[in-house]
Amino acid sequence: MTDPPRGAAVPSRLARSGTAQLRQSSTYDFLMRLPMLTWSATLAVISAAGLGQYVRAADPALPSLVYSVNIAMRLSVIAYLVILAATVVMRKPPIDKAGGVEPRISALMGTFLITAVVLFPRRELSLPLGLVSTFLILAGDGFAVVALAQLRRSFSIMAEARELVTSGPYRLVRHPLYLAEEIATIGSVMQFLSAWTAMLFVVHIVFQLRRMWNEEALLTKTFPEYAAYKKKTARFIPGIY
Repeated sequence: MTDPPRGAAVPSRLARSGTAQLRQSSTYDFLMRLPMLTWSATLAVISAAGLGQYVRAADPALPSLVYSVNIAMRLSVIAYLVILAATVVMRKPPIDKAGGVEPRISALMGTFLITAVVLFPRRELSLPLGLVSTFLILAGDGFAVVALAQLRRSFSIMAEARELVTSGPYRLVRHPLYLAEEIATIGSVMQFLSAWTAMLFVVHIVFQLRRMWNEEALLTKTFPEYAAYKKKTARFIPGIY
């Protein structure tokens, strides 16, 4: 019986270490996808059930325009939640991510907290306000699709780096997807507006601003060219912030 060559164990250990790291990275990525996917899909199902209940209980004497707007409002909320779920499924694993607990908490709260508005009682809006709400959600969703088309598989919820995207709407602002989400969010909150949902929205904005700061810190560390990109773009709204 002969001993193995002295250097043979080293590649074997490296291979095992590389495999373990890959498994750990894949597991981490899956676990980071799962909460958002589960939450947005669950709320979409709840909203769809609410839509079905509305259709069954709608007053036959309701004007067709009002009925159509009410249906469109509910469908726009469902579409927004479905888009969120789809982006989680399509993204690729990160090459770097922010350390510590705070960036994860801020990302989760900024993402999930505001979607809970659909659990509050729905407010009956006038026809003009219903049209405004529906327009904001559809406009926000449409803008989000444009931003996601540029991000493609680089979309992330946590402060993670995949690749630096500076084309399309990212030429104008550093966080166009957040801008799109907030446009749609305002339209959604209008349908459930109360003192509680208004406070929820304010807290949501605070976490979103913190998410932007965390992401920019990570991207600055990961991509040397990000500093120059920051100097020529607005963070959220061109010419304002």
